[in-house]
Amino acid sequence: MSHMYFTEEHGVFRESFKDFLQKEVVPHIDKWEKTGNIDRFIWRKFGDMGYFGLSYPEEYGGLNLDIFYMVIFLEELQKINSGGFAAAIWAHVYLAMTHVNVEGDVRIKNKYLGASISGEKIGCLCITEPFGGSDVAGMRTTAIRKENSYVINGSKTFITNGVYSDYLIVAAKTDPSSKHAGMSIFIVDRDTPGISATKLDKLGWKASDTGEIAFDNVVVPSENLMGQEGKGFAYIMQHFALERLIMGINAHARAEYALNYAIKYTSERQAFGKTLDSFQALRHKIADMASQVEMCKEFNYSIAKRLNDGVYVVKEATMSKLISTKMADEVIYDALQLLGGYGYMEEYPMARLLRDSRLGPIGGGTSEILREIIAKIIIDKKEYKSVT
Repeated sequence: MSHMYFTEEHGVFRESFKDFLQKEVVPHIDKWEKTGNIDRFIWRKFGDMGYFGLSYPEEYGGLNLDIFYMVIFLEELQKINSGGFAAAIWAHVYLAMTHVNVEGDVRIKNKYLGASISGEKIGCLCITEPFGGSDVAGMRTTAIRKENSYVINGSKTFITNGVYSDYLIVAAKTDPSSKHAGMSIFIVDRDTPGISATKLDKLGWKASDTGEIAFDNVVVPSENLMGQEGKGFAYIMQHFALERLIMGINAHARAEYALNYAIKYTSERQAFGKTLDSFQALRHKIADMASQVEMCKEFNYSIAKRLNDGVYVVKEATMSKLISTKMADEVIYDALQLLGGYGYMEEYPMARLLRDSRLGPIGGGTSEILREIIAKIIIDKKEYKSVT
């Protein structure tokens, strides 16, 4: 089935990227999981190899490849068992950089997009707030126009790359009296006076820096407004489709990693004189797990194809994240159980994998919010339209 979507060139890229991760990333993962600080050299190596530019225009140093290179990139990042490292990378490439590419003008792209592709600059996307959570329209951060600048005040939380990134994509209310139409997007340098960040301690994703960020009278030049003033909410909603599909793809990939590890373990581990995969109950459990992974994977591939063809897949991407993240948590839970006591040990991969996976149904819109979006589409016949 995969040949419906992947070419021989895709296969060559997958093998090359797997080798790169094993040689350049895996030896450092345990260190980064302990420190919560990914060394800068690896960002530059990703940039040197062109990995940050897979989906971006050639004029800024990108490769402008089809979406299935992104799919491979995401899948293989999940299979080195550091959800935090993977999140730091894809939050830079597909959250922050997507806004720079789509809403940024030529000046902004020249300054930030090329440097992001090369790994010289790291970005983060600042939407979620301490009092808002998934309620984006309830945002309290403001950006008030003052002559040729905007003054930003407020706070953001749960921001991946929120502590060590070089620039921030910030959503703020330029018209606090308006709920949806008053929101705008800005690009802000980390060293701008008035920005402070606190590192958060998390259940999982230990390798990534997740921050709570305060903006205290942060003066931003008006030229750092991205896109049109007042269109920020629409831009955010537009990009949520990609983010949610990404989280769906991540989910099926880590579940597949857990499944394959459990299959290998049960083929080698013996009990009562025979391998674990000889017992019918365990065989059937693995059959159920494999079926769930395959169903989500094929659905996600089909949605990626439609997105690549220019279809606005807000409903399907929302379904992808809702179902795939739930599936991943269940499959990883069952895989840990198949390892018995070893599944609970940190020297085996399932403990970290279980912790890291749990963010899936929370980040990028909680499952509860996703269900309401889907309900509005299929019951209330609400239409979500692309703004570009």
